[in-house]
Amino acid sequence: MKTKLKYLIGVSLNRKIKTKWFAIANILLLILIVGLINIDSIIKLFGGDFDKKQVIYVDDNIGAYEVLKTQNETYSALIKTNDDDADTFEIKKTTQKAEDLLKEKDNKDAWVLVLDRDEQNVLKATIISDGYINSTDYAAVQTIINNTKSTIALAESNINPDDLAKISSPVSIERQVLDKDKKSEDESMQMIMSTVFPIFILPFFALTIFLVQMIGAEVNDEKTTRGMEIIISNVSPKTHLTAKVVAANLFVLIQGGLLILFAALGILVRFMLGGDSDIAVGNMDIGNMLSELLASDIGAQLGYIIPLALIMMVLTFIAYAILAGVLASMTTNIEDFQQLQTPIMIISLLGYYLAIMAGVFDGSLFIKVLAFVPFISAILSPCLLVLGQMSIVEFIIAIILVIVVIFLLVKYGFKIYKEGILNYSSKGLWKKMFKALKSK
Repeated sequence: MKTKLKYLIGVSLNRKIKTKWFAIANILLLILIVGLINIDSIIKLFGGDFDKKQVIYVDDNIGAYEVLKTQNETYSALIKTNDDDADTFEIKKTTQKAEDLLKEKDNKDAWVLVLDRDEQNVLKATIISDGYINSTDYAAVQTIINNTKSTIALAESNINPDDLAKISSPVSIERQVLDKDKKSEDESMQMIMSTVFPIFILPFFALTIFLVQMIGAEVNDEKTTRGMEIIISNVSPKTHLTAKVVAANLFVLIQGGLLILFAALGILVRFMLGGDSDIAVGNMDIGNMLSELLASDIGAQLGYIIPLALIMMVLTFIAYAILAGVLASMTTNIEDFQQLQTPIMIISLLGYYLAIMAGVFDGSLFIKVLAFVPFISAILSPCLLVLGQMSIVEFIIAIILVIVVIFLLVKYGFKIYKEGILNYSSKGLWKKMFKALKSK
């Protein structure tokens, strides 16, 4: 029996790995992952630059240029997320007309800010550009202009220079948290988790979908070609399903390992190209967020969080595989299986989105209860554990619940699989399923 099981596992695994499709897909994944990790270097290679600051030419008609520069520096200091002292915008003074300035090749992406006197509102500003301005940059420059207006208005109100300096200087805020179990430096963790965590759970979500579809396609292919009759005449349905589950899980683990390898190669290429450790896309500095995450108390807890999360994920893979095999045995073609797997996909997708939004439901009983639901818990419970909304004991309970589900699937699912695997009729399958459950 062990020899037959081993043989079936080998055949099923080889059908997935020793194919041109597997090689081509992983080559494309390698290129994609390495490319995403080095996206800033690629964009620079084709003439773009993430580090290039937006240039603003200022046509100053009221003597507010120096105040504007100071407000740009102040705003930059307030919003910076790393040790870079660079200003948000590169501000330059000009006397050229905007139309002539923006026609120049080097200034095509620049903006022109015209500052004029307004008797009622102190300052009137006009922003001129060759193309559209994104809402984030527009909001930033609007804040800087408003701060400039306030500073000029105060200066013209005959306020003492020392008092004016006090009014204009940014407030130094000291943060205190009364809960002894929480630290102020970890307050931004929810934002970090909502940004970084989806990147790490996306592979699990994708592999889950692939696992379910893979088992369904393989079982239906064997039934369609009538090869199932030959297989079942030599091995028991229990052995056959076990082989499918083991082979499918070995495959997703191999594929998951390859994804980790591709990511490591991407980081290696980044350092070989002379890139820094920070991976920034627009205003989102992923590298800096990871550094903050590792520097927090959570960084010290990753030693046991990661192993527990991996155990939960592997067990959930097994549960999904058994459920997919049982459902596939009840169908006669891949189209019928696609209908049956829809609820599985919805459940998995629900868990993914709940994990992304977990920080919004801080303290909610609703999200905590869902973290114990098998199939969803593999994505949701690690997120709550990292956010401190779930304890280690509760996480272990969630793992035990997944084991219980696997036990029930093995006990009752194998009976359904035995009944449906050689059934080529799409009629009365649910009746036969319940009949199989009642059989000894």
